[in-house]
Formats: sequence, C-alpha cells, structure tokens
Amino acid sequence: MRTNPYTYIAVVLMTLGLGLFSVNIYGLFKDVRPSVFFDDELRFENDITLTREETFTAIERVEGETDKEYAERITKVIGSGLAHIHWRRYDTKKFNQLVPIWENYFLYFMGRFSGIPEYERYHFANYEKSLNRGIGICGDASMIMSQLLDRQGIPNQLLTFPGHVILTATFENGEELTFDPDFGVSLNFSPVALQSTPDIAGEAYANAGYPHSDVITMNKIYDNSFKRWDGVSHFITKKYYFEIVAYWLKWPFPIAIILLAGYLFHLSARKSKASFR
Repeated sequence: MRTNPYTYIAVVLMTLGLGLFSVNIYGLFKDVRPSVFFDDELRFENDITLTREETFTAIERVEGETDKEYAERITKVIGSGLAHIHWRRYDTKKFNQLVPIWENYFLYFMGRFSGIPEYERYHFANYEKSLNRGIGICGDASMIMSQLLDRQGIPNQLLTFPGHVILTATFENGEELTFDPDFGVSLNFSPVALQSTPDIAGEAYANAGYPHSDVITMNKIYDNSFKRWDGVSHFITKKYYFEIVAYWLKWPFPIAIILLAGYLFHLSARKSKASFR
C-alpha cells in the first residue's frame, strides 16, 4: 500500500517546525555577546569600559537631568558600552556579526544565503539588541542614541558624512547640537557650523584624548556635505521593518508549521481509514 502524500508533507513540516522550535529553545540559554574582547581586536585603547549591566543602567535618565545633560551623558555611555572592533577584519561568525541561527533564524538565513552584505555583517536596528551584543561602529552608536532620545521625546536626526555617522538633537530653546556617540564626544555646535568650519571639531576630539591622527581624520570627514535622516526607520527602512517581523515571527512561525503538520497527519489518517471501507 502506498503512503499517503499528506504523510510525507506532514513529516517534513513536523521535522522543520520542531527543528526551528528547538533552535529557539537552545537560544534561550545562549548569549549573543562575546564572552571577552581582547585589546588587539579593538580599534581604540581603553575601549568598552562599561559592562552590559552598567551600560543598560547608565542609559536610563537621571531625575532632574535636562535634555541636553542627558544627551551629553549618554553620548559617553554609548561610546564606553560598545566594543569598537575592526568590523571587516574577522570572520563573520566572530563577535556574532552574522546573527547566529539560535538568535534569529530569519536573520541567519538572510546572512548566509541572500548575498546581501548588510545581513552577512549585521547591524541591529533595535538599540537593546545592539547594546546586548556589545559591538558597533558609528552607525550602530548613532542609531542607539537616536532611539534613546526618541524615548525621551527629544527631537533628533541622524547625520551621514562620507565615512561617518553622527547625530544632531534639538533642545527646548531651539538650540541644535551634534553628538558623536561612536567616539563618545559631544560637539557643542550645530551641524551647519560643523560643516562650514570643520576644524572646530578637532578640539573636542583632542580634549577627549584621541590622538592627532584621529583629529585630522575627523576634520577631513566633516569637511564634506552631510545628509539628514529622520530616525532609524528612515535610515535603514527595509532592515528596520524586516528585523521587527523576523523577531515577531520567531516563535509563532514554527508553532504554525507544527500545527499544520498535525492537521496533515489528521487528513492522512482519515484518507487511510476511508480507503479500507
């Protein structure tokens, strides 16, 4: 007697559904954050001086803190809470740049098989996931800060210069200032002033302890036009929404597959009974 085709499909679907569900369970006991960062892996000296727990505590607003004080403080917190790795020097699996399958299988398969570089070395849109992994470059740091300012109702925009991403925020008195959370530096002038007189940025980076070579590099970067982006959803629109859907479906998807497999087993059993009558 031939096996009902429903049975074959049901077995495949049940195997897939249980496999993905098991991967999710396994991920509950895994940490996407690397266990340790070595000095030779980092771009800056004395990098990532805050632990994950210290970082998440420090990004919360302090009672009585003004909008400007909060923005200036978290600029340093974000810079100190992310490891600034050499992003393309290492294999994609190191530091979990390729999102592990147990973290999110949708993002993992996109990174492995889509051929899209942004998924091979993934930058999280969600600030909590980005801080939790603990690695980042200028775009990551600025997206984190933008979302934190959004939480506080502080108007802000991402600014992209050739080779660098920073942030601008507007305060109660209408003052617009720029911030570089990647370097942990508050630039006490507007983006227009920064572009028209890029050398003024050098002093802020020098005062923060960065070497002369970095100061020269930043001055050259700011001597270019910039583009404004109205938040993370505008900056990385497709990835932003795909990430939301990927995490929303992470658990319901395998459950739906398992239920469908169960239904097909039921249909197969009914057809088998009918064939004996």
